[in-house]
Amino acid sequence: MPTRQNWFDGWRLFALLSLTLLALSIWIAGMRSFEVEGVRMVIRFTARTSLVLFCLAFSAALALMWPNAWTRWLRRNRRYLGVSFAASHAIHAVAIIAFAIMDPAGYAAATSIASYIFGGIGYAFIIAMAATSFDRTAAAIGARAWRRLHLAGGYYLLFQFMVSFGKRIPDMPLYALFLIPLVAVFALRMIAMAPRAKQTVQAG
Repeated sequence: MPTRQNWFDGWRLFALLSLTLLALSIWIAGMRSFEVEGVRMVIRFTARTSLVLFCLAFSAALALMWPNAWTRWLRRNRRYLGVSFAASHAIHAVAIIAFAIMDPAGYAAATSIASYIFGGIGYAFIIAMAATSFDRTAAAIGARAWRRLHLAGGYYLLFQFMVSFGKRIPDMPLYALFLIPLVAVFALRMIAMAPRAKQTVQAG
């Protein structure tokens, strides 16, 4: 019989996180009788869960600087946290589509050409990164292409999150709190890259 810890590693972790997010999203929408306000609450909720999961997956480099049980767990499960992030943003996309159908005028007011372009690029990266999060597809594109895709996609999504949450700060100053983990993850990755960059220069 599997132990409790089995649910916090690998694909079991992905299943646990995804099903929990789906159940909570349905519950949140149901609190408002599945009307527009409930759908908008799901959009906000999944934007925040996506932020948390993205930061966890993208901070796996911590294991190189501070190896301990927590950072080793992060590195071991970064693939599953990444696909859980993709699942969270898939629910986010479904909620956005529902919002567009239920309230076209409100949706038009809340979006712009820029949001379509940059959001579309973001989703393209998410789909590509999720699709190459399996051994067979990762091997098919090769290690170098895989690394470039996930690195470029990760930094693009980091920037996109900063813009998406940052633009709301003038109206809701508490949104500045969401920038803290993003800035921290970026800073930690830069610190983690510094020793490798120094080694490369010395080797050259």
